[in-house]
Amino acid sequence: MPAAGLAATARTAAAPTQTIAQIAAGNPNFSTLVSLLKKVGLVKVLNGKTDYTVFAPTNAAFAAVPAATLKALAADKTELKAVLLYHVVPGSLPASKVVKHKTLTTAEGASLTITVKNMDVYVNKAEVTEANIHATNGYVHVINAVLIPPTK
Repeated sequence: MPAAGLAATARTAAAPTQTIAQIAAGNPNFSTLVSLLKKVGLVKVLNGKTDYTVFAPTNAAFAAVPAATLKALAADKTELKAVLLYHVVPGSLPASKVVKHKTLTTAEGASLTITVKNMDVYVNKAEVTEANIHATNGYVHVINAVLIPPTK
C-alpha cells in the first residue's frame, strides 16, 4: 500500500460502531485469525475498551505458513498466544502515525520494524495491504504475512 495512500484509505464515514474483534469476526478473510484468537482467549481482549492497533493477517497469509509450523502453534497455546500478541500494538495508531515510527513495541513484548519502501509500507517483511479500518477500540491494518516473534 503506498504510504501516501495510507492516509487516503482512512474510512471517513461516521464514528466506528464495532470493536476490533467484531470487525475481524465479520470479515470472512479473517476467519483463521478469529478462530486462533478464540482458541487462546484473546477475543475478549480485542472486544474491550482498551485501544489497540492490530496488524491482521488474512486467511491467505496463514495459508502461506508451513503446515508443520501451524500445527505446532495450534498444539502450543502459550506459543500461539505469543504469536498473536506479536500482531497487536497497545494504543490506537492510524497509518499516518504508524509510518512515523521505525519500530513499535507489541503486546507480546518484542518490537516490529516499520519500513516504507517505494511508497509501500511493511511491518517486518509483511506488506500492509489495507490500512485504517477504524474500530471503537483502535485500528486494524491488514497484512499479507503472519508475523513470528523473535525467539528469546
